Order: sequence, then C-alpha cells, then structure tokens
Amino acid sequence: MTVPHLTGNYAPVTEEVTAYELPCTGTIPDELSGWYLRNGPNPHAGASAHWFLGDGMVHGVRVEGGRAVSYRNRWVRTSTFTDNAPMFDAQGNRDYAAGVANTHVVRHAGRTLALVESSFPYEITCELDTVGPHDFDGKLTTAMTAHPKTCPTTGELHFFGYDFLEPYLTYHRADAAGNLEISRPIDVPAATMHHDFVLTAAHVVFMDLPVLFDAATAMSGAGLPFRWSDDYQARLGVLRRDDPFGAVRWFPIDPCYVFHTLNAHEDGDRIVVYVMRYSSMWRTDSRTFDEGATLWRWTIDLTTGTVREEQLDDRAAEFPRIDDRLAGLDCRYGHVVTASDGGGTLLRYDLHTGSGAAHEFGPGRIPSEASFVPADETPGGDGYLMTYVYDQSEDRSDLVILDASDLSAPPTATIRLPRRVPYGFHGNWLPDH
Repeated sequence: MTVPHLTGNYAPVTEEVTAYELPCTGTIPDELSGWYLRNGPNPHAGASAHWFLGDGMVHGVRVEGGRAVSYRNRWVRTSTFTDNAPMFDAQGNRDYAAGVANTHVVRHAGRTLALVESSFPYEITCELDTVGPHDFDGKLTTAMTAHPKTCPTTGELHFFGYDFLEPYLTYHRADAAGNLEISRPIDVPAATMHHDFVLTAAHVVFMDLPVLFDAATAMSGAGLPFRWSDDYQARLGVLRRDDPFGAVRWFPIDPCYVFHTLNAHEDGDRIVVYVMRYSSMWRTDSRTFDEGATLWRWTIDLTTGTVREEQLDDRAAEFPRIDDRLAGLDCRYGHVVTASDGGGTLLRYDLHTGSGAAHEFGPGRIPSEASFVPADETPGGDGYLMTYVYDQSEDRSDLVILDASDLSAPPTATIRLPRRVPYGFHGNWLPDH
C-alpha cells in the first residue's frame, strides 16, 4: 500500500550531511549574514503513522559575505529519538521531554528552539547540535505550541500549551530575557486541537475550534487522535494583555479550522485577524485534509460582541508569513504559498488595498514556507523571501531568495543544495546580529 506521506518529496532522507561553498546563480545580498533554518518531519525509522509524527530534522544554510557558506541537516536528538522514550510512563505520568520537535525553529532570549506542540521545546545550536529540552528552569509544566509570538514592542514571548486532560489549555508569557512569568489555565469545555493563535498590542486571541481529541484513534495508533465535531461551537477567546489572569471573552464564529494565522492588529474597539481557514478538517480520517485553506479576515467587535467573517481570496494556500517585526501590529503585506504537482507559487497580499503579486517557480518546482528576511532596520520595509524549493524533474532542492517587493522578477539568488529537502513545516532566518 502506498503511503502518501512517505512517498515522493514527503519521503524522509536517510543521512545527515554537511557541505561547504554551495554553488549559486544570481547574487546573494551582501547584507545577509546568518542562518536559514527550517524544521520538518523525517522519521528516523523510515516510517511514521502520520506526516505530522516523524522525527524532527532541521535543514540549515549558512549565508555570509555574498556566499552560501554551508548546508547541513540534523535530526533533533530528543529523548524519543535517542531512547524511544514514550509520552507516558508506566504509571501514566506525562513526560513532556518526550516528543519529536519537528514543527518550527524560533529564537528567543539567545536560545534557538525546535518546537512541536505536544511537548517541551528542544534547544539547538545554529550548527544544529542538540543542547537538550528547555522547560524555562522548571517553570513550564505543559507542552508548548509550535507557534509562539514575540511582541516586537516588549520582546515578550507569548505562547500556550494544550493537552488531552484538564486543564485543556494554558496560556504562558515569558519576558524578553526568557523568564517564564505567567502561566494560567484557559477554561475550554473539551480537548480541542489548538495549533496557533494571534497576538495584538493589547490582546491575545485563542481559537477554540471543532477538532476534538478522539480516544479511539489514540488507542489504535491510526494517525492523529483528532476528529471533526459537528456539535462543538467554534469560537474565539479574547484576553487582555494588561490583565493576563482576567476573564476571557468568547465570541462564536462559523464552524471551521485554522492551522495557521497570518497576523492580527487593533483597530479602535475592533480586533482584525487574518487566518488561513478550512471549512472543516478530518471529518472521517486524520490522514487526509478535507480541502484547501483560503485567506479570511475576522473582525472582532469588542463593543457589539460580534465577529464579521470575510473570505478575501479563493485560492487554496498555506504557510502564511509576515515581517515578524510587525507581529500584532498593522502589517501591510502577507505571504503564502500554493503547491501542486504542476508547480508552486508564492503569493504576496497587500492587506491594505486588496491587491497582490505572485512569483511562479515554474513547472515541477514546488516551494515550502517562505520566511521574510529584512533588508534594513525599518519594520515593513524592504526585504527578501527565503524558501526551499523542490525540483521534481531533478529530485533535488534549492534555497531560493526573492526580492519581496518585486515578486515578478527572477530570483535574487538560487543556492543549489547537495540533497533533496523533504516537504516540511516552518523555519526562520536567524541573523548574526
């Protein structure tokens, strides 16, 4: 039987390699000095029950002085990877250090963290050596989302953890120095799958959506233990940042699921939220997606207690990114990718005017998530987009650098990698300064 998440460019690579002085066409901007790291599932045993469950492998390219200095890929040495540690011990106690760390790579307070939403983060180096699990000096007692948000004004790291047992959802905040200062339960009626959330200058917004923990699937090991529920009310929970232990105000919305948010910001007494929205998810089987996600805008009116829901585009796309220096603020531009067997596209949305631009990668060339790389110190200013692109005809991958302000132009640089980079999830440009 063919397993889709183990075939083609979903299939894992089997070796860790290091290569230096990578060939490049075009010109790598001289001002870029740092690492581009991206995480994704790569089962060490060669197989996994679901695409989301493979061991984390980070692929990194070092750029400096107009050169692609090196490439390397490494598995994250979690306790699950090294010792096959289970999530629960014989007494039923949860081991949050046991996980696959396969979803994202972020930097905060001098630490580079590989994340997965079911467990603790794992600290790694930019050279991709594993330091070990990070629990904020013992203060973190839940899992940590793979989509934390850094406030560009305070430097605080906002995140949450969700679980199969009560409390089902817990909100956390660490200060700019990495000290975990706030942990508080959020009251939700069931164990729903919370993958992402949004931050604004004044609020945190949680998404309590109708994809629920399914015990039967968990016991059988057949894919992810979550299923759609027609009976569960989709809703958004709004918490004031200046009252982190205060009441969460809930707003009902139409049934849907959201893996990834683009951004959110305040607009007077309203909160404007941009998301990649699915009309449903995993109605019968968690191994396949019900349909593609499209860009929507939710406007939460704090005065009337209502949410206006608007679809902004009908093209199926995913992996939304912005200039992260504008997280929680009014960011004009957002970027998403489309992909199919015929090729892929990087879309740039102008959220102020409704217009857009696109970069077509060509037949059989399929991009991954594109991270925004600033070209200067001005948030929302000039910059580049970096993405791994898989070439089906040659079964190999490139790191492609595009001018974010001119997507119609040819790539600024295309760095040829020594190996195929399997489809994965999220990553970041980590500058030296």
